[in-house]
Amino acid sequence: MEEGRIIRVSGPLVVADNMREAGMYEVVEVGDLRLVGEVTRIEGDRAYIQVYENTDGIKPGEKVYRTGSPLMAELGPGLIGKIFDGLQRPLEAIASLTGSPFVARGVKVPTLDRKKKWHFVPEKTLKPGDNVEGGYIIGRVQETSLIEHRVLIPPHVKGRLKELLPEGDYNVEDPIAYVETEDGNEIPITLMQKWPVRVPRPYKVKLEPNEPLLTGIRILDTIFPIAKGGTAAIPGPFGSGKTVTLQSLAKWSAAKIVIYVGCGERGNEMADELRSFPELKDPWTGKPLLERTILIANTSNMPVAARETSIYMGVTMAEYFRDQGYDVLVVADSTSRWAEALRELGGRLEEMPAEEGYPSYLPSRLAEYYERAGRVLTLGMPERFGSVTLASAVSPPGGDFTEPVTSNTLRFVRVFWPLDVALAQARHYPAINWLQGFSQYVDLVAEWWSKNVDPQWRQMRDLMMSILIREDELRQIVRLVGPESLGEKDRLILETARIIREGFLKQNAYDDIDAFSTPQKQVRMMKLIVNFYNRANELINKGISIKKIMDASGDIIAEIIRSKAVIRNEELNKYDELEKKLNGVLDTLSKSVGA
Repeated sequence: MEEGRIIRVSGPLVVADNMREAGMYEVVEVGDLRLVGEVTRIEGDRAYIQVYENTDGIKPGEKVYRTGSPLMAELGPGLIGKIFDGLQRPLEAIASLTGSPFVARGVKVPTLDRKKKWHFVPEKTLKPGDNVEGGYIIGRVQETSLIEHRVLIPPHVKGRLKELLPEGDYNVEDPIAYVETEDGNEIPITLMQKWPVRVPRPYKVKLEPNEPLLTGIRILDTIFPIAKGGTAAIPGPFGSGKTVTLQSLAKWSAAKIVIYVGCGERGNEMADELRSFPELKDPWTGKPLLERTILIANTSNMPVAARETSIYMGVTMAEYFRDQGYDVLVVADSTSRWAEALRELGGRLEEMPAEEGYPSYLPSRLAEYYERAGRVLTLGMPERFGSVTLASAVSPPGGDFTEPVTSNTLRFVRVFWPLDVALAQARHYPAINWLQGFSQYVDLVAEWWSKNVDPQWRQMRDLMMSILIREDELRQIVRLVGPESLGEKDRLILETARIIREGFLKQNAYDDIDAFSTPQKQVRMMKLIVNFYNRANELINKGISIKKIMDASGDIIAEIIRSKAVIRNEELNKYDELEKKLNGVLDTLSKSVGA
């Protein structure tokens, strides 16, 4: 291919001429070090290239080498449990090759190990002569003890299965089948396939997400639930607990596969991820958590242009496992750093800035990203369903939710988990503000909760939310006219809201028992709180003051609040004992009125 020539270098932006034949988003290799870059604008024979590696020392006059293809993700066995950078380069392999923890410029290491053999078991229902097309499962590889890798016919391949190789050990480049197309071409099928990261992978039908993605975090599961295939944003200022909340989401969620993308975050936070994940046990299976996790590390000291690729690389891998029939969660921390990279590159490209200096295409880029979430009926046979759930942190400067990244993100997500620095300062974690947050999946997942956990889930959840909203109104009244103006039932609202906040919404991510609550435990906790509220209401109707009720039940209420960190998920019978004690105290009070 014809080579270009560098005429200007501005940080991660390189301008080259003699590039008339180049295509938009084509990957090129820049300079004598052959740094990886991507064409983002073409003017005549000039190409504007964003380089994904440090451009120090690159000079005008050096050559630019075209590849003829866009940025591709390598997809196949060997992804699970690995740590990649934003270009999908395996960091452990690079470290062993170079002897340095830092990625050397220009280093080329394949994503998937070309030498490792995988035990391939062909699909028994297929035989030579069968018609196949994209998405058909032709065999299986046991990638980890938790993940069975289903080998797929690549999308857009259609024809007659000419040969399916027998069970055995193959590397990712060995052909394991041959498909003859209608025009007579023979296409070899390997364990590995490639896909351009900016192009969504196809599916048959996108479905309404109606099954909750359980996280073990009570405020996320009960108050603002997210569905499998849903989208969520978690904005908050510095120090409000975004990273810890997202890490908890990645560690404890019921997604079969988790892809954690550290996009422009501090290196020490990613280092904490890399240290903790190999030691953690999956709460759903008891196996090592790393056996269902992929980590993409793109820290703040890495070139800014690579932040964009890390986001697209993560969601492309997620769609690949979705096509195999898995529920996949992509956690991105944070999209604000990605948007800042767009702003910096837009400035170097001399684009007209929009609000706060961000490029005018920021909303469309966010929309493209979040649109790749969803629960789908996949291509191919056998029939299967998969989902990609996207949960992203947003880091608004000074906690200003009206800034462009947060406000535009709100247009495209259906769950909003806003973090409140005042709650964080009060040591209330997760510091999600229950008055500002929302979830548009409550109606969709209510049927699942009703059918699988408890028929009263929706009523209890709505009652708790109404109590919390009413508490905020009463606090404003108290500030204006004092607590003496409140009636007994209003005082009960304040007491019940305190129990909900301290005993249900507050959760310790570092406590062995409290870090993860099963749906059954969450419902039992809700029932206790709702039972107290209803019984106390009855006693107030009989003329008993809230002070008398709290004096009598104060010790048992304290036990209820402590139970979240005392009663394990498998010890739910202890909640029956608590309920019995509570009812006993309130029955005694009730009888005292009759006496």
